[in-house]
Amino acid sequence: MTVGAISISRPPANPAETWFRILAETTATAIIVYDGESFLYANRAAEEITGYTQEELTELGPLGITHPSVREAVGERLAARLRGELPPERFEVRLVHKDGRDLWLELTSCPIVHEGRRAVLASGQDITGRKLATLALQAEKERAQVTLASIGDGVIRTDAAGRIDYMNPVAEQLTGWPAAEAAGKPLGSVYRVHDETTDKPLADPLAVCLGQRRPVQRSGGRLLVRGDHIEYAIEDSAAPILDREGRLTGAVLVIKDVTRLRGMERQVSYLTTHDPLTGLFNRPELERRLEAALATARAGLAEHALCYLDLDEFKLINDTCGHVAGDEMLRQLAVRLEETKPDGAALARLGGDEFAVLFHETPPDEARGAAERLRAAVARFRFVWNGEIFDPKVSIGLTRLDGDSETIGQVLSAADAACYVAKERGRDRVHEYQPDDTALARRHGEMRWIHRIHKAFDEDRFRLYQQRIQPLADAGDRAGPDGRRPLAEIFIRMLDPDGSLVTPGSFIPAAERYHLIPAIDRWVARTAFRTLTAGGGDPVRSYAVNLSGQSLGDDTFLDDVVAELEASGLDPRRILFEITETAAIAHLAQANRFINVLRAMGCGFILDDFGNGLSSFAYLRNLEVDYLKISSQFVRGVDTSDVQRTLVASIHQIGERMQMGTIAEGVETAEQLEALRLIGVHYAQGYWIEKPRPLE
Repeated sequence: MTVGAISISRPPANPAETWFRILAETTATAIIVYDGESFLYANRAAEEITGYTQEELTELGPLGITHPSVREAVGERLAARLRGELPPERFEVRLVHKDGRDLWLELTSCPIVHEGRRAVLASGQDITGRKLATLALQAEKERAQVTLASIGDGVIRTDAAGRIDYMNPVAEQLTGWPAAEAAGKPLGSVYRVHDETTDKPLADPLAVCLGQRRPVQRSGGRLLVRGDHIEYAIEDSAAPILDREGRLTGAVLVIKDVTRLRGMERQVSYLTTHDPLTGLFNRPELERRLEAALATARAGLAEHALCYLDLDEFKLINDTCGHVAGDEMLRQLAVRLEETKPDGAALARLGGDEFAVLFHETPPDEARGAAERLRAAVARFRFVWNGEIFDPKVSIGLTRLDGDSETIGQVLSAADAACYVAKERGRDRVHEYQPDDTALARRHGEMRWIHRIHKAFDEDRFRLYQQRIQPLADAGDRAGPDGRRPLAEIFIRMLDPDGSLVTPGSFIPAAERYHLIPAIDRWVARTAFRTLTAGGGDPVRSYAVNLSGQSLGDDTFLDDVVAELEASGLDPRRILFEITETAAIAHLAQANRFINVLRAMGCGFILDDFGNGLSSFAYLRNLEVDYLKISSQFVRGVDTSDVQRTLVASIHQIGERMQMGTIAEGVETAEQLEALRLIGVHYAQGYWIEKPRPLE
C-alpha cells in the first residue's frame, strides 16, 4: 500500500489535473515528478533553478544532478519512498547546477502513482543563498571556536543571566571544570577567586560587567582556587556581548595565568634584596635599611649600631679546598650568624667574606654585647670538608648611629676602619670606633688615598716621569769607555684635580696595603712601552721600570708584561726592570722566573736598594741581574764617613766580581759624586745629576 498517493495521467483526464498543470507551469516553486530512474515531469521553475532542460533532466535522472557527497543517501531515501515506506516530508537536498556550482533545494515530497507506476512528487524552494550564508556562519563560528580553544588565556562565555555556555580548554584547566559539566551553571560556582594576601573570596568581574554593561579589568594579588585546592595567580577581564540593537546577550571572561610571571617577579624582587649564596640581605638592601635608621638617629628618635664582620684567613679555605668549600662554609656561617643575632637585627652579606649587622634601637652596651656574641659564635664554629677541620675566626668593627652620624658612606667607612684595626691588633676581636682613635685615623687616611687612586685611574690623572742615571766613566750622555750606555729611571706621579703633582711616597704605601700596586705597575709598564715606541724619551737611553713584590707574586703579571712589550714593538734592550732586594728575596722563585723570561727577550734587570737586606750577599748569587743599585742610605755619607765609603766600595767590588754594573742612588752633592767616581762606581743618580722630569 502506498501512503498518501496521488494518481496523475496524461493527457489530463479531469479538470483538477488541468488546473494542476497550469499551476505547476506558472509558479516559481520547482515541481518535479520522478521515479527511481528518471524525471517524469519538471516544470519551468525546476528548469530555471537547476539550469537543465526537461529533456536533460529526463536523461540525467534524479541522482544525476545530486551532489556526489549525498548521492548515496539520496538514492536510499528515494528507494524507500518508492516502496511506500516513508510518509510525505520536508527536507533539504544538495544538487549540482548545470554550471557546476552547488545548489540547495528545500523539498516537500510524497509518493504518487503515475500511469500505473510508483513515483514521487516534490515541490521545492531554492535556498542556496540562505544555505551558503548559514554555512559561512557555521565556518566563522568554527574558526572562532578553534581560535578560542588555541589561545593561551582561559575564555568563559555566559548568557545574559551569567550562566556558562562556553569554556575553552585553558579555562577548563584553570577552573578544573570540564566544559560539558560547567555548561548552564552560574559563573560563581565554577570560577572562585581569592585575595592573595587575605585569602578572602572576591567577586567575579562578570557581575559588574553584566550589571553596568561595561568592560571590567582587574590585575594583581588574585588567586584562582580550583576544587582540588590548586591555585593560580591570575589577571582577569570581562566584557559584555551586545547584539546589533544593543541588547545584552551575554558576557565573555578572559583569564590570564600569571603564576610563572608572578614567581619570576618574586624571584627578581628577592634577588634585588638578598644575597643568592647565603640568602641574607645584600649590600643595597642593608644600605636602604641603614638610610632609614640614619634618619631616625639624626632626628634623635632612636639610637642604632652597625657592626662590620670580616672573616680571618678565609682565603686559606679557598686555596686549600677550592671555592666550592669556601661557598659552603659561608652558607653554614650565615646560618650560625642568623641564629645568633638579636631579633630585629638586619644581617647582610656585603661580598666575599664580609658581613654586616644593623642593630635597630640598640644602646651601645647592648650592641657591644651582641657583637661579642657574634664573634664567639664564629669562634666556636667548626667547618669540616673532606676530613679536614677548619676553625675560622672573625674580626668585627662596631660603630654607633646617633645624632652625630651623617652619611651611609661615613658610617660604613667607620665600621670598616674599626674592623681593620681589630685585624691589626690580633684578629678574633671586636673593636669599637672612636673618632679620636689614632689607628682609625691612619686607616681613614689610607682609605681616602684608595679612593683618590681609583679616581685618578678613572680620570686618567697618572703621569710618567724620568730621571737620568749618568755613567761616571764619562761626563756626557754617550756610552762610556767601558761600553755602558746611559740609563734613566721611570717614575709615576699622580695629578690632583687642581693640577698639582702627588709624589709616589704619598699614595704608594696605601696602594701596597690594599693590593693596588699590581694595577699601578701594569699601567706604568704599558704606558712606558707605548710612550717610548712613539718616540718619547731619549733614544740613546735604556729605561728602568720599577716592579713591586706584589706584582712579582701575581700569577698573570708576567704574561701581561710580555704581551704588552710584544704588542708595543719596542726593542726589549731599551727596557730594564728594577726590583727591590727585599721583594726579590721574598718572592725568589717568581723573581727568577720573571728575570729568566724577560732576559731571554733582551730586557735587563736592576736590583734596587741593595744592602738593606740581611742576606744580601747570600742571595745575590741566585739572582741573575745586570746592575746593583746601592741604597741612598749608604751614599748619603760616602764623602764624609769612612764606614759608609767602605760599605759602598764593598758593594761595588762584589758587583764587579759578578760582572754587574753598580748604580749609586740619592746623589745630592758634588762631593758625593766625586767620592763615588774615586771608588769606581759605574753610575750615579740623584737630584745633583737631574731632577725628575716628564717622560715625553
